[in-house]
Amino acid sequence: MRQAVELRRCASCERWSGPRQPAEARGFVEIIGETVSGLCRGGPWDGSERRARSACGRWVVWPLLAQSG
Repeated sequence: MRQAVELRRCASCERWSGPRQPAEARGFVEIIGETVSGLCRGGPWDGSERRARSACGRWVVWPLLAQSG
């Protein structure tokens, strides 16, 4: 499934360690589903498991998404 980067969710944040990949279409990240989870690394939720659809005020775009397209 694709999730829009503009939503600023964990799946498109550089600090999230869950399974994902840049989508072929610019501005999207490919994830297994919105409930897939991964650890936050270095953000406000550092060391906590977060779902792909979660959000926080310290989101930083995943560099691979900023370069895609």
